[in-house]
Amino acid sequence: MNVLLLYPRFPKSFWSFEKTLALLDRKAMLPPLGLVTVAAILPQEWEYKLVDRNVRVCTEAEWAWADLVIMSAMIVQKEDLLSQIIEAKSRGKRVAVGGPFPTALPDEMTSAGADYLILDEGEITLPLFVAAIARGDRTGIFRSGGEKPDVTNTPTPRFDLLEFEAYAEMSVQFSRGCPFQCEFCDIIVLYGRKPRTKNPEQILAELDYLYKLGWRRSIFMVDDNFIGNKRNVKLFLKSLLPWMVEHNYPFSFATEASVDLAQDQELMDLMVVCNFGAVFLGIETPDEESLTFTQKYQNTRDSLSEAVNRITRSGLRVMAGFIIGFDGEKVGAGARIVKFVEETAIPTALFSMLQALPDTALWHRLEKEGRLRNKSANINQTTLMNFVPTRPLEDIAREYVQAFCDLYEPERFLERTYKHFRLLGEATYPKKGKAAKKPLNWKVLRAFIIICWRQGVRRQTRWQFWRNLWSMYQHNPGGVSSYLAVCAQIEHFLEYRQIVRDEIEAQVAEFLEAEARVKLEAQVMVNSIAN
Repeated sequence: MNVLLLYPRFPKSFWSFEKTLALLDRKAMLPPLGLVTVAAILPQEWEYKLVDRNVRVCTEAEWAWADLVIMSAMIVQKEDLLSQIIEAKSRGKRVAVGGPFPTALPDEMTSAGADYLILDEGEITLPLFVAAIARGDRTGIFRSGGEKPDVTNTPTPRFDLLEFEAYAEMSVQFSRGCPFQCEFCDIIVLYGRKPRTKNPEQILAELDYLYKLGWRRSIFMVDDNFIGNKRNVKLFLKSLLPWMVEHNYPFSFATEASVDLAQDQELMDLMVVCNFGAVFLGIETPDEESLTFTQKYQNTRDSLSEAVNRITRSGLRVMAGFIIGFDGEKVGAGARIVKFVEETAIPTALFSMLQALPDTALWHRLEKEGRLRNKSANINQTTLMNFVPTRPLEDIAREYVQAFCDLYEPERFLERTYKHFRLLGEATYPKKGKAAKKPLNWKVLRAFIIICWRQGVRRQTRWQFWRNLWSMYQHNPGGVSSYLAVCAQIEHFLEYRQIVRDEIEAQVAEFLEAEARVKLEAQVMVNSIAN
């Protein structure tokens, strides 16, 4: 069986970083970890080829070679996934789909022509699919019936199928699930509220394999809450430390975690000593009433600004997510988010309007209240809310656009980045061994020269850029390379914030026009009845 693993394109988004990636001659931020895990679970006597459409297109030879096409996708990849299902079927190929988007909206997959729907978690449903193939079944829908797999049995992903040079970072997963109950979150729907973790030996085997294959750069732990099971994550980090020392710290790590990380100094110290450099926090909003209403109680127990500062001073660079449009939200939410980001000096702040994702508690509540405008969803930053909010949609959209543009105004972004890395420089790092010296990387040198030319010569930020860089060199010389890497993100946001403005304003205009048309039609009907 020749299996083509096909990963759909992401649209231009907050995380796509095209301009920044171009500086390093990379094609995509992260590889499709789901598909290389699928390849490890499926029969190893089958033959596999992987094509990530964020890296390159599928060749005619690869299409001709394939007996079966397997695709996985998130909701944001919807458009390209559906188009590739149609393309594969037009070539007479059998198509199997899985992942978060097909699991959430399976009917859209069958409408597009997919033959097999491998839903929920693959450790359970992929063996059902393999059995169906062995029987000669030409179609099938495979579900877990609510069962959650023991991820300690998940095999090492087939990292060998990836084109390493195309990616800025590598993906590894330690756990699935999250213990919290945020109303808008689909992670607890997909993976449950009891975090399941791999054992330390499994993850070290994955790192061994990546090391053997030659990977020596950053690894993103793609867990939706890396610290969901604090006991197990500490056991893993205590096993990771001697491995890192033995291998001369070949990797740096980043991950996602809940804000209660700030309450556990031991855990933060373990992360830092194991070379974790950054963590993404789901802050959502500084408005405590909104956090309570959406059941994100873990963010209301302590001061959010103090939590961010505590994590930063521990030596972890903070990235954070923010949302506008919660029920009961008061006017000025966008400005309050900007103020919070500025006060805590968070360089990279993901900002979007709230979406009701399929099958979440929010989605079910809004459906019951008759407030869903669209039963699908798109978590891109250029999409209006898919439900009727409690304050005018056009007001939320205007606040959102203004806040997004303020957050990524070049001078403000560079100043936040500088302040954040100065705080990191003040961190009392746990002692760790030094990484082995690496040969000069010409891609990095080229990127450095381009950044210096654009931000230090061509733009109005030139004096600020050089002043901050010199100060960084004096006070935190070890953080200069990471600091410049974050500074480079503005190359993406300069263009993207205008895209956000143009697309949101166009959608608002279309929305208001449709609203006016409905009101006019209603008034005409009332007048005709009256006459």
